[in-house]
Amino acid sequence: MPRPIGARIDLAALRHNYLLAREYARRRDREARAWAVVKANAYGHGLLRAAAALGDVADGFALLDLDEAIALRQAGIRQPILLLEGFFEVADLAVCAAHDLSIVVHSVEQLQMLRRAAQPAPRRPLPIYLKLNSGMNRLGISAAQLPAVRREIEALPALGPLTLMTHFAEADGSGGESCIAWQLERFRAMTANWPAAANFPLSLANSAAILRYPQTAHDWVRPGIMLYGGSPFADQDAASLGLKPVMTLHSRLLAIQEIGVGERVGYGGTFVAQRPTRVGIVACGYADGYPRHAPGGTPIVVGGQRTKTLGRVSMDMLACDLTELPDAGLNSPVVLWGDGLPADEVASAAGTISYELFCALARRVPVLEV
Repeated sequence: MPRPIGARIDLAALRHNYLLAREYARRRDREARAWAVVKANAYGHGLLRAAAALGDVADGFALLDLDEAIALRQAGIRQPILLLEGFFEVADLAVCAAHDLSIVVHSVEQLQMLRRAAQPAPRRPLPIYLKLNSGMNRLGISAAQLPAVRREIEALPALGPLTLMTHFAEADGSGGESCIAWQLERFRAMTANWPAAANFPLSLANSAAILRYPQTAHDWVRPGIMLYGGSPFADQDAASLGLKPVMTLHSRLLAIQEIGVGERVGYGGTFVAQRPTRVGIVACGYADGYPRHAPGGTPIVVGGQRTKTLGRVSMDMLACDLTELPDAGLNSPVVLWGDGLPADEVASAAGTISYELFCALARRVPVLEV
């Protein structure tokens, strides 16, 4: 029989979470539309799998890679597709036009490439999301660059629909409105001297802003982690937000060891038994995507009951405490995260975030859609 580890992807939960994101975005009587963010192989859930599940409900799909955007078109996706990092060379623009893609423009250099690509005859104008740097300081046009950007836009012989966007750095913080107020003020200041900007659609809200700050949900929102059942907040769990887990990583017990006081478990002997201890060995390790840095004491579910990991995570196995679980035995089912054990909780114990858990799922782990 195959190794007992696997990941279940609940497509109904994915659809539920997307529709919930759109419901949150429309709570101020706006007909906001929602990009389903499917970058990073749909956060490890499978790009084409996620697109197929959302294909009849999503307003559009947002990702990074041009080849993946083409794959969506070839799979029959007809909704808008947005390239979140835009394009990287002039030659990309012809491909974007051929596949009817929307592009983020985040630099003066990209606008210059657009102008060069439009000479001598303009191509079919591409929908453009002009990204303004309101304080995240990753991608985006700065306030100082705006005059040059406006000149470049005016010089374009043909311009597709223009949307303004930015990205919040602290919408997931616990400081209330102040987490977003400073960036909104910068965004308003950047566009105040550009009269035409008042008529442009806006795309501002990520998952955290959608959930807590409905005033940021304008024309297009960009839900990411919430689609996959993760909470963007450290102080609020996904279930309380109405989100359902999409990925469940599960396995079984391979072996059971009975150890005495003072005996150790795993590489480096980082767990030392303080009492007679029943140890379960689970068919899951860091080569499957479980975080090696997860410390002993990370929560795990065995046979429907919560317990904790013991010692250091190995490449193919990890240990857990069965001392208080007398009914657990060989082949007892184990949930590493997902249904019955929130990924956010596991991630917090491991000093990371659920995004990393999902994206790290290894290719060797079989995936089952349910």
